[in-house]
Amino acid sequence: MDPTMASLNVTWSGNNGDLPDPVAYDTPQAQILQMATEAIRGGYIPGIPMDLAVNLTDFVIDRFPATGELPNRLFLRPKTPFGRL
Repeated sequence: MDPTMASLNVTWSGNNGDLPDPVAYDTPQAQILQMATEAIRGGYIPGIPMDLAVNLTDFVIDRFPATGELPNRLFLRPKTPFGRL
């Protein structure tokens, strides 16, 4: 994978999945929220059922830089534990 790109893992409504396409590691938070919202509304994230009412407003993004063994990773998750609102 390109060292400037990252996988985006999303937790929504107790479900979890990776966006199929990589995103730029330095993508601004607002843009990541918009991408994830559109992907969930379209049922594009494997493991997360389509949800037209998705609202990621209060979600946070954890950014983990690449290590010798893992590529860059982004995790979009609710502020609450275990992905439940």
